[in-house]
Order: sequence, then structure tokens, then C-alpha cells
Amino acid sequence: MVESFLFIRKTLPFVGTTYFPTVYKTIVEVSFTIPKPFFFSLTSKVHVKMAAPNHVHFHDLPDLILFNIFSLVTDTRTRNAISLVCLKWHLLERSTRSSLALRGNIRDLFLLPTCFQAVTNLDLSLLSPWGHPLLDYSSPNSILFAQLIRQAFPSVVSLTIYARNPLTLYLFAPQWPNLRHVKLKRWHQRLSIPLGFDFLPLFEHCLSLSSLDLSHFYCWTEDLPPALKTYPKVAASISYLNILITYSYAEGYKSHELLAITSACPNLRQFLATCLFDHRLVGFVGDETLLSLASNCPRLSLLHLVDATSSSNARANPDDEGYATEDAIISHATLAGLCTGLPLLEELILDVCHNVRDTGSALEVLNSKCPRLKSLKLGHFHGICRGINSQLNGIALCSRLESLSIKNSADLTDSSLIAISLGCPTLTKFVVHGCKRITEIGFRKFSSILKRTLIDVKISSCKHLNAVCSLRALEPIRGQIQQLHIDCLWESVQRFEGDLNQIAGNKSIQPEKRLDNKFSSRTWAKLHSLSLWISVGELLSPLTSSVGLNDCPVLEEIQIRIEGDCRQQSWHSMHAFELSSLECYPRLSKMKLDCGGTIGYALTAPYGYADLSMWERFYLMGVGNLNLTELDYWPPQDTEINHRALSLPAAGLIAQCGTLRKLFIHGTANEHLMMFLLRIPTLRDVQLREDYYPASENDFSTEMRVSSCCRFEDALNRRKIPD
Repeated sequence: MVESFLFIRKTLPFVGTTYFPTVYKTIVEVSFTIPKPFFFSLTSKVHVKMAAPNHVHFHDLPDLILFNIFSLVTDTRTRNAISLVCLKWHLLERSTRSSLALRGNIRDLFLLPTCFQAVTNLDLSLLSPWGHPLLDYSSPNSILFAQLIRQAFPSVVSLTIYARNPLTLYLFAPQWPNLRHVKLKRWHQRLSIPLGFDFLPLFEHCLSLSSLDLSHFYCWTEDLPPALKTYPKVAASISYLNILITYSYAEGYKSHELLAITSACPNLRQFLATCLFDHRLVGFVGDETLLSLASNCPRLSLLHLVDATSSSNARANPDDEGYATEDAIISHATLAGLCTGLPLLEELILDVCHNVRDTGSALEVLNSKCPRLKSLKLGHFHGICRGINSQLNGIALCSRLESLSIKNSADLTDSSLIAISLGCPTLTKFVVHGCKRITEIGFRKFSSILKRTLIDVKISSCKHLNAVCSLRALEPIRGQIQQLHIDCLWESVQRFEGDLNQIAGNKSIQPEKRLDNKFSSRTWAKLHSLSLWISVGELLSPLTSSVGLNDCPVLEEIQIRIEGDCRQQSWHSMHAFELSSLECYPRLSKMKLDCGGTIGYALTAPYGYADLSMWERFYLMGVGNLNLTELDYWPPQDTEINHRALSLPAAGLIAQCGTLRKLFIHGTANEHLMMFLLRIPTLRDVQLREDYYPASENDFSTEMRVSSCCRFEDALNRRKIPD
């Protein structure tokens, strides 16, 4: 139970309180949430009267209570507003802020804030220019820069940093010897250095390291094992290790590398790794590796193993049977032994991308051997639940599951779904991907049984569940679902429109009216996050006009992923993507428009086809009609030349977004196109991020360089921003 509080600073200051001149003659409102038990006997609403001297002021609360209240505020903008009310609140806010993502240009050291002495979680990976080395081998001021950062943030124990070259860690690691959590980022190619050289300074100086995240750090799989072997005490202290490979063109860790890592880190509690399950490859993960892994790290509460091909985002052929071409070398006895050897498991993810057949009986062991298991994800596991005569078997016996993800299970049926819903009554999240035999009827029954708990659903690549069928299947939980992903497949909508056009031709009936009656709009009262997949060339407008998803009063965030080869699409078949159709969502403020899976011609296209600039016009047309405050945009790409850049039409259309505060372009851009963005009056945070592999090693002569980035940021900061 949380209560909402409103603190109002009126025009008359109080004796003994110093107010900032910027808010002396204004009214500042700050809204945040705190747990109800904090106030003990206080009323659920606090009304502060500031004019009469006999009334209690909010400042009369003990400082300890104020300190605890401010510590619970997590929203950055709310904290910034709090700090502007008065000097006391400013000092309290600064002393209670524990997390900070530092922005700005590394050349402007005089702007480095020194008032966040209590920050323990520091993110330096977003400094500008993005992706460039923070420290230069030839610069005499490198050590001074690292020391200034340490003096500004002396309490850091958790660090996120973009380490493009080893010098970054060699200078920063000694500054915080008490670091416990480190996340490294690098999308650029690895330098020609000895194996493990990237990690040596970290392990040498940070002896208390307990968490290491390398999921966004490009390195060789051979780098980590020798570094861990060199520093056995540090390796033994690590309890969280994430070596997932989130970029393409990767092979994954081989079996002997996984065993070397887990034997060096026997106290792991959470282990996430990308590996090889294909038995045709040297170093594949099979029965022996899985059992040895459980023996090496028996205290694991999270085990996340995925095949290297899982990150390719390739969508399977909807007409195939759903089986992979090869079987994994994983036996039922191994699955049972893995569960037995890891009794503390709370989350298990096995996405092997190769067939593991008839696994129902082996998965039943999870319920008895892993009593803490709350989250389960299986990829290419078949026979997980037969669902015969409504009898519970397989994973349907895992009654304590709260999150379940099933990917590419060829024999999962409607009966299986019903059995799972009956056997797992506490499910709050359900993900189904590539299951060809489930239908609208079965999924509707599934959601009906779980209507009291299910709030997060993702349906993708399921042959019989297009957009219309998916939404109809979710009708029983329409009023409570909070997060949703569907594929924008409009076959049934187009088929129905064709039938109505034929009827209208014979009976003079308006097809639009009949269509609205067929897919009547109903309110999705709690849906605040929507994720969509759509094929290249398809339109977005049916989402709000035809399938009944136009009434979402609290929808705040939408993610759109567009995939396909637009080189096969004729220019004459193109229409507007119709982003403006999203205007019906009154609270929509954040959008992630990902065209990174769209392949096309960056340069001159053949006659009758469009280059990428025209496709960007197609997808961004109407974005200025939305009241967005945050936009993440991934431009389409030309894979032949590794080109992802903002085009002239895209820059012009984004510049029409008059309410944007944050804009992140995941690619490159010309300097003169970036200057278009200065037309957005509220824009205050812009960055180009090449967070894909391989990021460009050398900037092209026509694209944003360090000097270009600095000139744009200077122009952005010179403006007066209404806030």
C-alpha cells in the first residue's frame, strides 16, 4: 500500500529556511510515493499549511524521517524538482541520491558535479562523445581525470563504464578499490592484446568484486577463463556473472570454457551465459557439461543458458512443424540431475535452439527438487505438458511458477495451455513464441482461468494467433493486463474487410460501420506498456482502427520492432506507416521505434525501389503529431556496408516533435542533420549511440566526429529550455 503526497511551496518563505531565488516566487509541486508504515500514526494524506505560524510545517518532521522519505523517491525528474524547493530539501536530496547516470562531454570537467557524495551506483557509459575512449594514452591528464571523478563520487561501489581500451580500467579501477558491482560495455572491436588483458586491472584492484556483467562487452570467449584463474580469490568472491552475448556474429562459450569459469567461481548464485548446444560443433554443451556445471556451482539461484543462435532474432517459417533440424544431446536423466543438483533454483532459462524431446516427466522433477522455482523459460523443449483429459503433468505440476516462457514447443496444444493454467494458478507473466498448434480458443480459456493473476503477456510467431485472434483471446484479462506484446499480422482484418466490401457492393452497406461493430472497442484500463512486431511494408493503422486496441487510457510506452527486407518491396506499393494513428492514446509519452531489422539500400536503389531515406520517411511520417517526451530510434540498415545512419527525411520529421525532452539515435548522423533537431524547443538530452556490433572504428568524413558532436552539444546547451 502506497500513499501519494503533495508538497506545496508557497510564495511566503519560512523563518530559518533559505529558498533558491529561482523558486522564491513560484509554486513547486512534488509528487512521489512512500510506504504507508513509514508514518505510523500519521493520516493517509498530509496537508501542509504554510501561512499560519501555529500550523505544523512539513519541516517539523524529524530529519531521520525526511531522510527516509527522500530515499524512497526513485524518479529522476521528481528528485530534481525536490532539490529546487529549498536549501534543506536540496541537501537532503543530494545526500539520499544513491544512483546517477552521468551525462555531458568529458572535455567539460569544470561542470563535473561535486554534490553527489552519497552516490553508490555510478554510470559513466553514456558520457559524450559516446563510444570514444574516456582516456587517451597520449594525454598527460588521464590520471587527473580519473582522480577528479573519484573525488566527485567517493562512495561508488557499483560502476557501469564503456571500456573501449584497457587504459580505461587501468586508471579507473584503482580509484574505487571497494567496487562490488561492475558492468562493462564495448561495441567496438577488441584490440590486439593478450588474452584476459581487459580484466586484469579490475581483478587486481577490486578484491571485493561480487558482480560482473559482460553482456554488452565485446571480447573473445577465451579472455575470461585465464583472468579468473590468475586471481582465484576474486573469482571465488563473484556471486553474479553475466556472460550473455547480445550481439550477432558470436559463437558462444564452449563447454570447457564454461567449466573453467564455473570451477573458478564456486560461489556463483546467478550465472547467465551464451553457449553452444549444437553437437556438430567442437565444444558443444551436452549432458556431461550440464551435470558438471551443477556440481561446480551448487548454490545457483539463477541459471540462464542460451544457444548462440538464439540472439539472431530470426523468425521461423510459420508453415513448418516447429522442430529444429537437429536434436540436442541432453537426456532426461541429465535434466533430472540438473534439477537435483541445484535445489536453490529460483529462475531457470534453457533456450537450446535444438530439439529436446518428451521432456514432461523430466520437468516434473522441478516441482519437488526445486521448491523455490518462480520463473521458467524453455526453448525447443517438446512434450512439456501433454494435457490429456485435463490431467496435470509436466510443467503443469510446477504450481509455484509466477513467470513462464515457452519458445518453439512444437507439440504444445490448447489442452496443454489449459492444463498449465490449472496447475500454475499464480502465473503473472506468460510468454509464448513459435508454438504452431495453439489457437484462440485455447488461449482464451487459459487467460480466463488466470484472470485474477495474469498481467504480462507476450504472443509472437504463433501461426494461429494473429493480432485479432490474440486480442480476442485476451478478452478475459482485458481490464487488468499491464504489459502486452503482439504481432501485427492483419490477415483476418483484411479478409473481413474484403467480405464487407463484397457485402456493401450487393446491399449498399457501409463496410466501415460493420467493421467497427465486428471489432468493437473496449477499454484496456491498466495497459501501460505495449510492444509490437510488424513486417516491413505493413501499416500500423489497423491497430487502432480495426482490432479494438484504440481505448488505452493509461498507455505510456510503446515499442515497435520492424523487420524485413525492403529491397523486395516496390516503391509504388508504399503508403504512410501512419504513426499518427497512435494519437488516440492520450498519455503516450515514450516510444522505441526499432527499424534496425529493416534491410535496404543505403545508396542508390534500383529503378522502381526506394532507398533507406524513403523508408525512413515512410516510417516516421506523423511522429510529430504525437506528444512524445522520449524517443529511441534505430535507423534501418544496409548490411552490405554496415551502414546505419539518420537520413534527411528522418531528421526533418523528428524535428517536428515539439515536446521531446530525450532523443537517442542508435546509429550515426551528419552534423548538419543533427542541427535540425535544435528546432525542438524542449529538447535537452540527445545522443548518437552505435550500440550494435561492430560499431564503426573510424568515423566517416561526412558523419558525426568528436568535433561535430561537441559543436552540436554546444548549440544545444546555449538554448533557453522551457522547463
